[in-house]
Amino acid sequence: MVCGVTSESRKPWWLLPNLLSLDAPLVAVVWLCLFARTWGVSYHPVHGYVLLGLGVWVLYVADRLLDATLHGDSPRCKARHYFHHKHARTFVGAAIFAAITALVTMLMLSPMAIFSYLIVEGLLVAVFFAFATFMAPAVNDIPYAKNIVAGVAFAFGTALVAHVYLYDRGIRDLLLSREFHAFAVLCILNISAIDLWEHASRNPDPEVQATDELSLTLPLALLAGASLFFALQAEQHNSRPFFYAVLTGAALLHVLNRMRSRFSLEALRVLADLALVAPALVFFSFPSA
Repeated sequence: MVCGVTSESRKPWWLLPNLLSLDAPLVAVVWLCLFARTWGVSYHPVHGYVLLGLGVWVLYVADRLLDATLHGDSPRCKARHYFHHKHARTFVGAAIFAAITALVTMLMLSPMAIFSYLIVEGLLVAVFFAFATFMAPAVNDIPYAKNIVAGVAFAFGTALVAHVYLYDRGIRDLLLSREFHAFAVLCILNISAIDLWEHASRNPDPEVQATDELSLTLPLALLAGASLFFALQAEQHNSRPFFYAVLTGAALLHVLNRMRSRFSLEALRVLADLALVAPALVFFSFPSA
């Protein structure tokens, strides 16, 4: 199937990171730095950031190519899917090269402990692609289950590249950490925000639009409150900037949610990614960060 977006008009420059699937790797690399600083990782090599960036990029390219192939006639198929479908050969070749590079880097330079983390990450990714392949929701449904798995997988994959260098801790410690929980919820809400905004744009019913707005506003408020509580309760001062960063991300998504009528859906998608990058400025404004 060919993706339903057929416009050949030149896309604005600010949309290129989304079209090239570079937005998610940027978010992952930024938050990896925040995790490493928060947890006091004394040794965190540059190749860890390269490995994470390449891995996230490969998975996002695979997801968009899969969506364009399986659901090309669906209204869910957007400009990024059309772009990937149009340049499929280039993306497949680049993704194979990136995957091989990431694999070689991991085998040669990463600690052996990373493989136990990758078992969990692999299971999450497998469940996500199972949802994407076999359980495509109706156009008017929000794929909450898929979004939850995607958010948890993204957060776990980002955090593990920092946590694996804490040699006195294990997977259980990561899964129980408040930082991981807070970031995972932020990722889930970021992904769900896009679906809710697209759903509201397709439905002119004011009640449906109000319900979609509340469906995002309420969990964002709960996340903001929990982040503030965790920040004030934190025994170690160096963990507070992390929760303030999560709080900032939730606040920015709330602002976008209230102002969404002023932007196109493509612009909202880019701004939602920026809402997850901008909190780094808050994080690094603290002396201990």
